[in-house]
Amino acid sequence: MTRPMLTPALQTARLILRPLGLVDAPAIQRHFDNWHIIRNLSVAVPWPYPADGAESFVRLQLDRIAAGEEIYQWVLVLRDGDGEAIGNIHFRPRMQSSKGHRGFWLAEPYWNRGLMSEAIAAVNDFAFGPLGLDQFDVCNVATNAASRRVKQKTGAEFVGFVELPHHNGETRSEKWVVRRETWLRRSQP
Repeated sequence: MTRPMLTPALQTARLILRPLGLVDAPAIQRHFDNWHIIRNLSVAVPWPYPADGAESFVRLQLDRIAAGEEIYQWVLVLRDGDGEAIGNIHFRPRMQSSKGHRGFWLAEPYWNRGLMSEAIAAVNDFAFGPLGLDQFDVCNVATNAASRRVKQKTGAEFVGFVELPHHNGETRSEKWVVRRETWLRRSQP
C-alpha cells in the first residue's frame, strides 16, 4: 500500500490553508469551545468541550496521519492576519461511510463572509486535481443552513438524508455528493 501524500498548503484570495499542527491547539480551543459551532456537529465531538479538547484532537489527528491514515487536516488562516487558526477542514477521501468525507468549522466572528466557501473551493481543487477523485460525499445536520449554502455554492448535489445524531438533538442529516465533472464545469472561466 502506498502512503497518502502529506496535507499540502493551499492558498485562496483571502486565506492560507495550512496543515494542522500542535501549535494550533490554543486557537482551536479558544474558537471551537462554542455551543453555536458544536450544536451542529456529531455527538462524536465531546460537549461540554474539555479544557484539553483541542490538544487531544490535534494529537490524535497527527498520530493518525503519522500512522499512514489518509486524512488531510487544514487550519484556515487569514492571509492578512496574525497566523492564528480560525477554522478547520478535514478530508478523508476514501472513507467508507455514509457520514461524508469532509467536515469543517469556522470561528464565529468570521461567519457570513464567504470564507468557508473560498476554502472549500481550494479543497475541491485538491480533491479533483492531485488526488484524482471522481466524487466524494459530504453531510450536514438538516437545520444548518450555513453549511448547506457552502455546499450549494461549491458544487455539491443533494442526494437525500442519513441518520446521524447531533448535539442539537437532531438525527437527520442532509447527504450531498461532490462530483468531479460538476466541479470542473463550475470552476471553468
